[in-house]
Amino acid sequence: MKFYNSVGPNPRVVTLFMAEKGIELPEVTVDLRGGENRRAPYTVDVNPADQTPALALDDGSVLTEITAICEYLEERFPEPALIGTTAEERANTRMWTRRVDLKICEPLTNGFRFAEGLPLFESRMRCLPEAAAGLKAVAQDGIRWLDPLIAGRDFIAGDALTLADLMLFAFLDFGAGVGQPIDPAATNVTAWYDRMKARPSANSN
Repeated sequence: MKFYNSVGPNPRVVTLFMAEKGIELPEVTVDLRGGENRRAPYTVDVNPADQTPALALDDGSVLTEITAICEYLEERFPEPALIGTTAEERANTRMWTRRVDLKICEPLTNGFRFAEGLPLFESRMRCLPEAAAGLKAVAQDGIRWLDPLIAGRDFIAGDALTLADLMLFAFLDFGAGVGQPIDPAATNVTAWYDRMKARPSANSN
């Protein structure tokens, strides 16, 4: 297998996932800022959706989309389980992963793309600068929604680290660097973030 990596929170989710599992794979760094992901040979040989990350499998096929890649790695390397060992655990992880993605990660990312990231993204995708402030507010609404729900527990989906934690951490850590810090009133999310940031995986890439 071979992992196509780049800057940004999306590939970082997978690198965090691999670090927590102790997976080491050959890696190709894609120049996202230079637009390497937007042209051949990457768009022809790796990902026609011109995004990172991507995982090239031994049979020559390529997986993209962070949740699909992590699901595959979970099946290939089941220990430690980061999605679950039972149907109930896996469903719970997927539920929380989807929740944080829709409520926080997606609006946070597009808030950046349509504002601070506009010079990079305006020639690559449809951007809505007028929506940036609202999207950032939606992400903060999501953080405030999550805050009371994780009171008294160490991780997003319950008592164990899961993909939901790794996804949310990658995006909130990115947000902290681009003008979207966590609302300090969200004390449970802030404490969770600090615990995540102290994990060895957070400093492994």
